Amino acid sequence: MKRLIILSLVAFVLYKTSGIAAPKSELWPRWQTHNAENREVIDHSAWGIILKKYLVTSQLPTESSAPVGINLLQYGGVSKIDYGLLKNYLTTLEGISISSFSRPEQRAFWINLYNAATVNLILEHYPVESITNISFSFFSFGPWDEELLTIEGEELSLNDIEHRILRPIWQDPRIHYALNCASMGCPNLQPLAFTAKNTDSLLETGASEYINHPRGAKTEDKKLWLSKIFEWYQDDYGGNEAGVLIHIQKYAKENLANSLYEDELEIEYHYDWRLNESGP
Repeated sequence: MKRLIILSLVAFVLYKTSGIAAPKSELWPRWQTHNAENREVIDHSAWGIILKKYLVTSQLPTESSAPVGINLLQYGGVSKIDYGLLKNYLTTLEGISISSFSRPEQRAFWINLYNAATVNLILEHYPVESITNISFSFFSFGPWDEELLTIEGEELSLNDIEHRILRPIWQDPRIHYALNCASMGCPNLQPLAFTAKNTDSLLETGASEYINHPRGAKTEDKKLWLSKIFEWYQDDYGGNEAGVLIHIQKYAKENLANSLYEDELEIEYHYDWRLNESGP
């Protein structure tokens, strides 16, 4: 028994230090149901208020030690009233029978639910240096497998939303630029709530912002530094590094695009798990 415990601890340490093995995209059939004829619109204005009041873009390299151009949240400045507004918004979403809505409304619903629940999770544990420090069991890396939400009587985790609903149903790699894991290395939390009408536009914005920011892709010292997102979810970008590069080239602006054609670029992956926090 003692040997088994020691081996388990060693495996856990290796898991913690070697990075994340991303979950596969595996459809949860329960959530395929939708109603294309339903024209009802879900109200995400409460989430929009939170974003408008507390989301800022880092302008100085010294701000929270964040590079310029990352959207940061003022977690420490969220008032009790607005914290209550966020809680009520999540409760409202949990009360919606999302299976009866159209696909566009569903996509915006799941994205906003994921992001709002992530912000709420940080606020529940604030102050915290990284979302990876929030875990609900000794062997978990972060909070993503914890069942935090209940939709239509089903308990869901953040991983359920991302890997069992959004990724397999929509099969759109731009989903990765919509979901924010409250970290510096993550794609920007967008300043607007997603809606059926603006989702495609925000996905394109998110892709361009991330790929053309150093945390997404940059060349330096004969190396192409890519976010670990492109390693974790390579299957969503064609299943190999060639597919990843084709995707990056699609969005790369002039400076990055030109550097991608340099000879013998070695690919390295990186990620910054520090909290995407701004001062109040």
